[in-house]
Amino acid sequence: MTETYGIAELAKEFGVTTRTVRFYEDKGLISPTREGQRRIYSPRDRVRLRLIMRGKRLGLTLDEIAELIDLYDADPSEVTQLKQFIGVIRERKTVLEGQKQDIEDILAEMTRLERQCTQLLSQKQNKK
Repeated sequence: MTETYGIAELAKEFGVTTRTVRFYEDKGLISPTREGQRRIYSPRDRVRLRLIMRGKRLGLTLDEIAELIDLYDADPSEVTQLKQFIGVIRERKTVLEGQKQDIEDILAEMTRLERQCTQLLSQKQNKK
């Protein structure tokens, strides 16, 4: 018998709310079966949820995540998915490197301004 999971169990495992799991279901990223009102998640849904969480952690959009998951369904060898994922990772790294440089520039400017203001304040206090 294939192991199945309940919504609360998956939510707890991945540190999200049950509402979040239902949101991903509404977006078509996971598709549990139902027994009455109860959702029953398969190992496939669990893997998909793991991929969703990994993608979110990397800063990918849900559309990018869905595209990668769909590629796996289309090519179980994972070759297409891996090539696409490498491309997405490289794009994301480029964006993050740019943001990192922006942050470093802003911090340097703030340090310069703080030093300048501290000197100006010191001069004004010495004139008293």
